[in-house]
Amino acid sequence: MSFDAYDPGDFYDELFSGPGTPRQEASLLIEKLASLPVENLVLRQQAAQNTFFKLGVTFNVYGDEQGSERVFPFDVVPRMVSRQSWEWLEKGLQQRITALNCFLNDIYNEQMIIADGVIPRSTVESASGFLPPCMGLKPPQGVWCHITGTDLVRDRRGDWFVLEDNLRCPSGVSYVLENRRVMKSAFPSLFEAFDIQAVDNYPGQLLKTLLELAPAGISNPMVVLLTPGAFNSAYFEHSYLAQQMGITLVEGRDLVVDDGYVKMRTTQGLCQVDVIYRRIDDDFLDPTVFRADSLIGVPGLMDVYRQGRVAIANAPGTGIADDKLVYAYVPKMIQYYLNEEQIIPNVLTYFCEDEKQQSHVLANLDSLVVKATDASGGYGMLIGTQSSQAEQNAFAEKIKANPRGYIAQPTLSLSRVPTLIDNTFQGRHVDLRPFVLYGKSQTPYINPGGLTRVALREGSLVVNSSQGGGSKDTWVMNS
Repeated sequence: MSFDAYDPGDFYDELFSGPGTPRQEASLLIEKLASLPVENLVLRQQAAQNTFFKLGVTFNVYGDEQGSERVFPFDVVPRMVSRQSWEWLEKGLQQRITALNCFLNDIYNEQMIIADGVIPRSTVESASGFLPPCMGLKPPQGVWCHITGTDLVRDRRGDWFVLEDNLRCPSGVSYVLENRRVMKSAFPSLFEAFDIQAVDNYPGQLLKTLLELAPAGISNPMVVLLTPGAFNSAYFEHSYLAQQMGITLVEGRDLVVDDGYVKMRTTQGLCQVDVIYRRIDDDFLDPTVFRADSLIGVPGLMDVYRQGRVAIANAPGTGIADDKLVYAYVPKMIQYYLNEEQIIPNVLTYFCEDEKQQSHVLANLDSLVVKATDASGGYGMLIGTQSSQAEQNAFAEKIKANPRGYIAQPTLSLSRVPTLIDNTFQGRHVDLRPFVLYGKSQTPYINPGGLTRVALREGSLVVNSSQGGGSKDTWVMNS
């Protein structure tokens, strides 16, 4: 299938430096794909989608009239990341997660970063993810954020930026693993031609990270994955990871606090639980401490956790780092806690709660991206360049009514990768979510690559699955 008609456009294309000119590292890939008839590529893509459907590789969209379960669209053109770029990204991600962990430990204990005037108290305490009941917590080994998904983007020049942090319940790694497995099956000859770093070590690394959290003196820790249930948007991933790690998938009703410990109901009676990989939000973990109306948590869980008789990953309270206003202070956190300059830069961010910056935002809504500080999934967002005057006016009123609730950033011209659309290769915008594990070793492990999400709608900058996005296999090259 020829790339002759492929137009990289006025963006940074990750496989082409210009029309008909593949980048040096991508030339063999382009040659291999071009040698396949379009019918062959389409059939392989359809086969991949069918495999995902049969395996139940789906996600749920709340309130969607087309049905609750969808197959995450998969594109057969992989994304390539050079070894040099990846090694730089690894260092930057390790630095960022280390600093964020220091921040979480500090903010729920001594709060020195506030006392020293680096971040305002009001910014912290007004964040919806800041949980006063977590004050004084001391997680095992001082690690709060055991599993992180950090969203990265590239701009018009190909430079990398951190777009946001996801420390509460980051999702998507199951698609990374299944994308690779299906891609290998559909294109075995491609994998023989390239030296690509493996991604399938992740479940083992995750299990190792969780086992290391177990209270001292337990020779064979019981680890469970706590899910909200089958109607959660990421339920496939919950069941998938539990199966891959060989641990039990539980809901809140399966657990009970008994005699000072968390225990699981089984057909043989109660069984002590030592580590909980929780995939429910902090607010729902324990109805006696957080939301009293939670039906998916475990009453008394936080008391057991404070006493060190059960470990929870990620630690309760980590959601504050997902706040998009807190995100803007990460460069200062890195300087404050590590005495280092930030390696991977943040996207320039305007604080709408600052009167001067708010005036700039309101005057430039047609060119900025405005985001709700506590929203995710592509919701609560205005892309100025793709919005109407009425939408801009509505967001202006929201900003003025709740300045703390919004930040704004320049509209980045996200990098693109060729994507198979309507039997032709077309450029589509992408982001990247690498997954970071932080455990006993104190050196964060980054799974090679991550989830490349692609905006399948022409011109769209929104890559989220709930907003019509798909995914690609991400190849981190060994050479």
